[in-house]
Amino acid sequence: MPYLQILGVPHFYSIASAPGKAEETLVFIHGWLLSHHYWSPVCQGLSDRYTCISYDLRGFGASNQGVEARHPSPHNALSPSPYSLAAYADDLAALLAHLKIESAWLVGHSLGGSIALWAAQKLPEQIKGVICVNAGGGIYLPQEFKRFRQAGAQLVRWRFPWLQRIPLLDWGFARMMVAQALTRQWGKQRLQDFLVAHSEAALGSLLASTTEGEVHRLPRIVAGLQQPVYFVAGAQDQVMAARYVEHLASFHRLFQTLLGNVTVLPNCGHMAMVEKPDQLVACIRHYLMGEPAGNAPTLTQG
Repeated sequence: MPYLQILGVPHFYSIASAPGKAEETLVFIHGWLLSHHYWSPVCQGLSDRYTCISYDLRGFGASNQGVEARHPSPHNALSPSPYSLAAYADDLAALLAHLKIESAWLVGHSLGGSIALWAAQKLPEQIKGVICVNAGGGIYLPQEFKRFRQAGAQLVRWRFPWLQRIPLLDWGFARMMVAQALTRQWGKQRLQDFLVAHSEAALGSLLASTTEGEVHRLPRIVAGLQQPVYFVAGAQDQVMAARYVEHLASFHRLFQTLLGNVTVLPNCGHMAMVEKPDQLVACIRHYLMGEPAGNAPTLTQG
C-alpha cells in the first residue's frame, strides 16, 4: 500500500491514470468517517482521460495510525486545532508538494468539500477549480448544530470492535444517508471505516468544522475564490439538503450565470459517488470541459 509522510503522519493514497499524458489531475477528498474507497467508481469512470488521486484524510481509513505525531501546520494561524479545515487543507497542500502536482482540480465530498474550498483559497495558482459533492452550508442554526454535534460525539464514543460481529449491521450501514440502499459490500466498507477512524480525529474534525465561526467563514471563502467552483447535490440528501448546497454556491460568481453552478442529482442522497457514480462522472466531465452540467442527460440544474 502506498504511503506518504505528510507533516509526520503516514497518509495512504491511490493514483489511477490511463497510459499517456492526462488532460488534468483530479484530487478526490472523502467525507467524515469515510475513506478513499468511495471514489473508486468515479475514478474508474474518469481515469481514461484524467489522473485521479484519492487519499485517506489524517485519522481516517488507512491513514489512522501515528496521528498524534503530526507536526504543527506551518501556515495555520487561523485555528490552533490540528483537526480544523485549515489544518486538513495544509495536509492536502503537503500531499500535492510531495507528489509534485503543480496543477489540479479538487473534488470533495461533504467535509471533503469544505477542505477543498480551504485548499483552493490557500493555493490559488495551483488549484484550477473545485467540485463540491453533497457539500454546502454557510447557515448556522444554533440548536440544530448543537444536536448534530452531540449526536456525532455520541456516535464516535459508542464505537466498539464487537459491532462488526452484529448480524446485519452492515445491511443497516448500506441504507444510511442514501435514497436507495447500496450493495451489501458498500455497507461492510462503511461499517469498517466507521470503526477504524481515529477517535481524536473523528471527534476533533466534527467539532472544529461545525463551530459558528467556521460555518460563517465558508461563504466568505467561496465568494473570494477566482477559480471555478461547482456544486453537486442529491435531491433526497437529508444530511446536506439541496437548498443549503445552493445557499453556499450562491456566493460564487458562477451562480449568477445562465445555468449556474449547482447540479441536483435526482433520486440521490448524501453519497452521490456510490449512489449515482455514472451521473456524477458525466457531471464532472462537463465541468472540466467548461460546460454546464445541465447539458448532461439525467441531471437537473439547480
